[in-house]
Amino acid sequence: MKICLAQTKPFTGSIVKNIEQHLELIQLAIEQGVELIIFPELSLTGYEPTLANTLAISKDDARLTVFQEASSEKNITIGVGAPIKTSQGITISMILFQPNQSVQVYSKGFLHVDEMPYFVSGDNSLMLQINSQKIALAICYEISIPEHAEKAFQNGSEIYIASVAKFKSGINKAKTELANMARRYSMSVLMANCIGMADGAECAGKTAVWNKEGERIGELDNINQGLLIFDTANQTAEQYLF
Repeated sequence: MKICLAQTKPFTGSIVKNIEQHLELIQLAIEQGVELIIFPELSLTGYEPTLANTLAISKDDARLTVFQEASSEKNITIGVGAPIKTSQGITISMILFQPNQSVQVYSKGFLHVDEMPYFVSGDNSLMLQINSQKIALAICYEISIPEHAEKAFQNGSEIYIASVAKFKSGINKAKTELANMARRYSMSVLMANCIGMADGAECAGKTAVWNKEGERIGELDNINQGLLIFDTANQTAEQYLF
């Protein structure tokens, strides 16, 4: 299976422009035979907690139907990030489109203290299964919670994918945590990050993949948008920068 991580530079607050950007990258991934593509945290709006109340959408927002159409037509699973309105408040979520299936949502269950004024914890129990491979999902701060990775391991996950918005100040710590996680649980670990400004700081990029030994086998830079494609069969990664 080929898994693609998209490293994007979001248009702050513009869902329409970000959808257009996402579709372009999805098409490029499809041309490379990808079966799953994951975007960074809050990729459809940019990581902007103070704007979340204004930007929050429903998982059934009509503007998102283009992702379901692409998923079903091209047999690709797509995970995009967005703030989602719920009866309890706004969640930091990943909306998942799978071929000919209902839309599903993975929401950040563990929030950083800085996020608590703007968001509520959501349901992070969803696990993907593609071609018999179990795939655990995570959103940013969750990678620093030991029980999150432990639960993924106990549930039989072979692959762990983190959708993040990591700034330059925190990227090295995140990379160390993910490499250690891969080594400890013998899982392939992937991280999709963004570039550009978000919430007053600069995102660090460095989207990456670690093999089951904790060795980094692919990494994008910190200035370009791009795709990092991980081939689970031969344990290699290819990069495409734009």
